[in-house]
Amino acid sequence: MKYTYFRLVLAVLLFFGGLQIVFAETNELMVRCVAFYNLENVFDTIHDEGKNDYEYLPDGGMKWTSLKYKNKIQNMAYAISQLGTDEDPRGAAVVGVSEVENIGCLHDLCKELKDKHNRNYVPILLEGPDRRGIDVGLLYNPDMFKPVGQPKGYELKAHYADGGVVRSRLQLWVSGYMLDDNRKIVMDKIHISVNHWPSRSGGEESSRATRDTAAMLVKQVADSIYMKEPRAKIIVMGDLNDDPFNNSCAVIMGAKKTREEVAEQGFFNTMWQKLDRGIGSLAYQGSWNLFDQIMISEPLMNAKLEDGKWVYWKSQIFNKPFLTVQEGKDKGTPFRTVKSGVWQNGYADHYPTMIYLIKKK
Repeated sequence: MKYTYFRLVLAVLLFFGGLQIVFAETNELMVRCVAFYNLENVFDTIHDEGKNDYEYLPDGGMKWTSLKYKNKIQNMAYAISQLGTDEDPRGAAVVGVSEVENIGCLHDLCKELKDKHNRNYVPILLEGPDRRGIDVGLLYNPDMFKPVGQPKGYELKAHYADGGVVRSRLQLWVSGYMLDDNRKIVMDKIHISVNHWPSRSGGEESSRATRDTAAMLVKQVADSIYMKEPRAKIIVMGDLNDDPFNNSCAVIMGAKKTREEVAEQGFFNTMWQKLDRGIGSLAYQGSWNLFDQIMISEPLMNAKLEDGKWVYWKSQIFNKPFLTVQEGKDKGTPFRTVKSGVWQNGYADHYPTMIYLIKKK
């Protein structure tokens, strides 16, 4: 533990010179992990009325049995239990998730996390209009995060190039407070948006407008928060089906590559520089993409530790060996549950991504 704190303080001194704070002791900081994970098709084995979930039924194309579902929940629970543990053995405070069929699946996941890994999470999920019935959700540890108000879901109003209506996932917004190590509220509200923007089905160019529209919706909600809270701390996370340099992220969201470029009330893309170094969250045809992004608002990036508030520290792509194919032509890429119709009993086709927040004790 002391070694972890030492590394944490050292990193602050090296990378946050603008804060101009020197900590004499190694235990003067608290750390919280905020993560996102595309869980890749978490379906139960029961048909949900109005959803095209037939492929994930016992007699469907995936032959999705209770055993496969149980193993999927077990694998996802283990992966989530490991998030953030590089810096905090208690794991992540908040985990945004995508590709989940319903709240029942999240309850099963949270039960597995509690029973097998001593991780206490409460799930949030709002049903959206996606044709397959997959949604985004949020897991939070009530010892570390306290939501306030009701979660909100914003529906995307968009059309494909051929005029077809986009039926995409809701954009989930949850506001709340990180708790300190004594489970006391730190009066420093954080707004979290969990996203899964429209896919690139039909091609990146022909589907681009749908993701641009999704970015406009996120920006509109963020701007409405800024109207009430000019120094609002906002975290936008999700599988955006675009890279940081694409129009939706770089232009419409205006999320910058470097901290120095971020203007007041702008956004910093915590993942962009990782992609520049060849590190991605998913692989396609031998190339890496970084669709699983986390953007933070300027007030969260520029908060002052001396004010006793939460401030952004660093980001991470959780590409651990157990989540990675170790041999064969797919070596080095995410270890999936199903590949080319064959059940592999893996994890997901995306790596989790995360950021760390720190606060002076």
